[in-house]
Amino acid sequence: MGRFDYAFQNYDTTKHVRASLREKQISHKHAREVAKQIKGMTIEKARDYLTNVINKERAVPFRRYKTNVGHRSDPGVMAGRYPQKTALEFIKLLDNLESNAEYKGMDLDRLKIVNATSHKGILIKRFTPRAMGRATPKNNVLTHVELVAQEV
Repeated sequence: MGRFDYAFQNYDTTKHVRASLREKQISHKHAREVAKQIKGMTIEKARDYLTNVINKERAVPFRRYKTNVGHRSDPGVMAGRYPQKTALEFIKLLDNLESNAEYKGMDLDRLKIVNATSHKGILIKRFTPRAMGRATPKNNVLTHVELVAQEV
């Protein structure tokens, strides 16, 4: 497995804590929109929000990848979806971030997410056999996600 670096610059070990997911089979488009939405939230508020997304009570607004995405009745959300698989992975990442902060001796109630980044990972190339000896590509892009929190 390769060595991964974090995208967050100016990391200070005394006031920042970070966690990352590497090469997960989640949509990079969904991961980008969820990361954009939880940036600036506290860990507990982000966890509650993602739990509501999984229960389809709150929608994640899609701002960049919104072509052919239906409108939702959430206040402040025009185009939006409920990316449950991505939200579940983000909750696991928030748990990891919280345990890293606890290990460092930080106050968990004062932690605020200052950076949430998602990147495309490796491309898994496969194919689906079709009729008459043809084949259709079936590519899957894995996703990297990074969270950085700071005591406020």
